[in-house]
Order: sequence, then C-alpha cells, then structure tokens
Amino acid sequence: MKFKKLGVAAVAAAVLAGSFAVPQVQAAGEQSVPLLVYRTGPYAPNGIPIADGFNDFMQLINTRDGGINGVKYTWEECETQYNNDRGVECYERLKANGATGASVVNPYSTGITYALIERATSDKVPVLSMGYGRADASDGRVFPYVFTMPITYWAGADVMVQYAAKESGGSLKGKKVALVYHDSAYGKEPIATLERLAEEEGFAFSKFPVAHPGLEQKATWLQIGRQLRPDWVFMWGWGVMNSTAIKEAAAVGFPMEKFVGIWWSGAEADVVPAGAAAKNYKSLNITGVGTSAPIFRDLEKMHADGLGVADKANIGTVLYNRALVNAFYYTEAIRIAQAEYGAKPLTGEQIQWGMERLDISQAVIDKAGMTGLLSPVKITCADHEGGGSAVVQQWDGSKWSAITDFIAPRRDALRPAYEASAAQYASEKGLTLRSCN
Repeated sequence: MKFKKLGVAAVAAAVLAGSFAVPQVQAAGEQSVPLLVYRTGPYAPNGIPIADGFNDFMQLINTRDGGINGVKYTWEECETQYNNDRGVECYERLKANGATGASVVNPYSTGITYALIERATSDKVPVLSMGYGRADASDGRVFPYVFTMPITYWAGADVMVQYAAKESGGSLKGKKVALVYHDSAYGKEPIATLERLAEEEGFAFSKFPVAHPGLEQKATWLQIGRQLRPDWVFMWGWGVMNSTAIKEAAAVGFPMEKFVGIWWSGAEADVVPAGAAAKNYKSLNITGVGTSAPIFRDLEKMHADGLGVADKANIGTVLYNRALVNAFYYTEAIRIAQAEYGAKPLTGEQIQWGMERLDISQAVIDKAGMTGLLSPVKITCADHEGGGSAVVQQWDGSKWSAITDFIAPRRDALRPAYEASAAQYASEKGLTLRSCN
C-alpha cells in the first residue's frame, strides 16, 4: 500500500473496511476539508487526477501562501469507489474532523450528492457539486447548502443543442438527436431538458441507456448506427463507458464530428484508450486544459521541492485542472467569509455565507494565476449556479483543444425549470422557501 502525506498535520492514512481512512491528528488552527475520492474501483482512471488536483491546490495554498490569511488547510482522503453507500459513510466519518468540523464536501458523484443533500443541510456543511448533481439545487431558496457552479447538466444539454444547431446551419428542425447515457441518476439528469428542447426546436429525440460500468454497448451502437442513423449523438457517460462508446461508434461508422459528450465524457482517460478511433471526438468542458495558466509555475516549483502529490503526467489534464478550479471556488469562499468572521478556522455555516457572496470576476481569476482555467461566476442567495458557461473541445489524437468560445446556456428557460423542480422538492419535503430579498 502506498501512503501519501495529506496535509500539514496529517498522519499516514490506511484503509479500513475498504472505504475509511484513519483520522488525522488535527491542529486547532487549521481548516479541515474531507476529500471523498475514488482512487480505486472501475472509475479510478478518472478519480485519481481529481484527487491529485485537490491535494496539490491545498498544498500550494499552505506552502506558497502560508494558508488563507494564515489559516492552513488540513484534509483527509476517504475512498468511496464511486459507491453511494461508501460516500455516505465517508461523509459521516469525516464531517467532524478539525476544530470546526468539515468546511465543505465535494462528492464528485451525482448519486453521492443526492444521498448527502439532506444530511449536509442538516449539518450545515456546504455541498459543492461543481457541474454535477441536482440541477434544481441551483435554486438557493430551496437548497441553501448546495452549490452547482459554474453550470448544471440541464444547462450543458442546452449548450449542446445550441452548438449542434449552429453546426447544422442554424437549426435542428427535422434532425434526429440521440442520447447515450449512463443508466443512473447522473445519466438521466439531461433527459427532461432535451425532451423540452426537442419539442420546442423540432428535432426527434431518442434515448439509449447503458448499464454500469458500460462495457456492453455493441447492440446499442448497431441500433444507432445501422437503424436510427441520427444526425447527432450526445453522451452522458463516465469511466470506461466513454472509451467503449467511442470505439463502438467508430466501428459502425458514426462520424466523430457529430458525437459530443458532456464534460464528464471529455477527459484524457476517455479518449486515449480508444486510440485512433477517438480522433475528432468532441465534448463540453467547463475548465481550461493545459498548463499555460501562471499557477502551474508555482505548482511546478512545489513539485520540484518534493511537496506535490500528483503524478506529473496528470498535471494540466482535464480532470486535474477541474479539481484545481473546484478547490479555488471554496478557497475564495473561505477568504470572503474570513472578512466577516475573522481569520480563523470557520464553520460550514460561515463558509456557506461566503459561498453565497462569491464574485469570481476575471480580475480575481487573473490575480490568482488561474487565467484561462475558468470563466467568471457570481453566486447569490437565490442563484447557486452563478452564470457559468461551457466550451466545446475536440480531441486531435494527442490533445484536447477548445474549438469554440465559452457558450452561455439560455437561462431564461432554464431558471423557471430549476424553480419548478425545486418547488416540487420543497413541497415533498415540507420545506419553506427562504426569502432572498
């Protein structure tokens, strides 16, 4: 077993019962962040760079900056294997770590997010489900402790339709669009939005669920490629499902230029295993790729000093960079909250206050050395999505390159959908909407 240093005051971590790391020795002046990770299991190729990005960003804040206004991070990994029950167990075991308890939880699983919403809200621990989880949790009046910035699955579906329409001469009317999706809460998230858009914009919409983990897709792609023959295929896949879908699509001759995945279907681990078949495949992305942002010079120095965690091959990859942005979001929320509550370890309730006041302008991004890694977002009491956008990227056989500018989803239709769904949830749970005046 390989042990890793996981924080300034960390002790060696071991795995018990397959999902639980030994608690660290905590220093009273540190801000504790539980890390729900999946370095093992079927989704490990995606989970490892995510976990590495979190580790490296918080380590950088500690070593380069001396913490956030002197308050250093401490953290502990707990292995979920992308399993809902393990994710809940990890949260329950780690939420009390540190002088003030957990700062924020990043489930990195839609299923785990669904399972934690009520628990974390009751515990007053913010859930940052960055680009995943419940889209209707963007309504902060109903979900005060859940944050979906910079964009939701429903918004991603809208961006996909906008892009496909533009590439189809300005309209999808009379076209056929297929969705290949992971048969889980995650994969089902965009269906209602795509059904609405199909009716509004006049395209035919077909759905193709794929059972976990996604290795058996031949029959699906024979149906798509030989019978349906859609103009566009969208994919909500994860892990090995993605590379398998790309290979099967190529086998039936479906053009990669018309195949677009969501941002969880657009990492290096999704295309490299597919080899030459993946060339020209496209996906959305909500963060930048590569190592051109100034922060990477600091990360390089930290690694040269022997303080980094990530395998150097993961630095600058899609999912590593996404974790950097995720950790940047809650770091800025803590910084904002410290201005109100003092430079000390903060409670989850205090950090939630900071999150609802996040205003990540381009100037803030540039000052942090994150230029090119994210688009601006602004969170309010009512809006926990923050107005983010997505780009379309394309794989050229060796690297991802953005082929569009950031595309803003059409929130004039999405926001009422968020509110209607959130209101239904509130009614089912007997909740009263918060006033955000």
